Amino acid sequence: MSQKKYRVIQWATGTVGSAALKHFITNPAIELVGVYVTNPDKAGKDAGDLVGLPPTGVLASDDFEAMIALEADCVLYAPAQGPSLIDTACRLLATGKNVVSPAGPFLPNTWFPDVAERIEAACREGNSSFHGCGVHPGFSGDILPLTLARLMSHVDKVEVTEIIDKVRNPMIYTEMAGFGLDPQELLANPRRSPETYKAFYSSMDMLAKGLGKAIEKVTVKFEVAKARHDIKHLYGEVKEGTVGGQHYEWTAWADGKPLIVYNFFWQLGDSAEALDPLWEEGESCYRVRMHGEPPMEVKLMGMPEADGRRPFHGLPWTGIVGATAVPAVCDAAPGVVSHIDLGVVQLPGIAG
Repeated sequence: MSQKKYRVIQWATGTVGSAALKHFITNPAIELVGVYVTNPDKAGKDAGDLVGLPPTGVLASDDFEAMIALEADCVLYAPAQGPSLIDTACRLLATGKNVVSPAGPFLPNTWFPDVAERIEAACREGNSSFHGCGVHPGFSGDILPLTLARLMSHVDKVEVTEIIDKVRNPMIYTEMAGFGLDPQELLANPRRSPETYKAFYSSMDMLAKGLGKAIEKVTVKFEVAKARHDIKHLYGEVKEGTVGGQHYEWTAWADGKPLIVYNFFWQLGDSAEALDPLWEEGESCYRVRMHGEPPMEVKLMGMPEADGRRPFHGLPWTGIVGATAVPAVCDAAPGVVSHIDLGVVQLPGIAG
């Protein structure tokens, strides 16, 4: 990989974008040339001030057109989801800037052919590359199990599980996700669409292909847990008997049997005294279980803090895994590039 400095724009400075911005400011291989913000209170502030670091001389701007026109090698594109997300990504690519995006779209993906065609066309116009990334979809659901599979002679099934205690690790969308609703109401109308797995399909497909298999179908399961008592969290309170936990399960099938299972356990608390049922006891983490020979289990989690408990770094990891991919994406061939294109070893022949 070239040792040149890579000129980078950080697009948006939420939790994900701020983690990436810290990386860019402190990485000697990166030259930060711009920071785009949508909050007018952040406009004009030094990039370092936005993330608690010394001044950089780079001021944040909310001037959309000026940021589109700015010269840069790459944009770490981390806006909130919105209808203009693809439009803006395509404009950036067409100007010759490579784009690394933890906001999606996650490509290649059979479910989004029109979006893929637009991104590819913009890459051709700008002779640029696009990489959709994240910790999940992304790292925990594709790179990590593919890497672990190199320690195995045979893989029967891969289970990737996201466990989040939303009391210990509060998130602003807890209420939006349906916590506190009547359980039957949420089961009938899930806040997370049954089609959501399609956004994760690129990771599933990459993992399956790395194991030499093709996905035949994906099945979906959703269940909820009730709060055993009133549960307070940073952004509100969930009443006894309402939704206090959610479990999503997406299973990719190959050769007529489950090959990849993605589980998501979102729980307000981590004890049986809090939830009925409590599916997973223990601290927030990403867990990969590799069934086969030899079987293994790996947990991805934060180091213990002063109180002895481990924080969940899912959102910061999402920004950092994109930020660390920037040099490789800049040096890659034009077009959509996946983790495979960036050097993940494929493992045909070991899946049963």
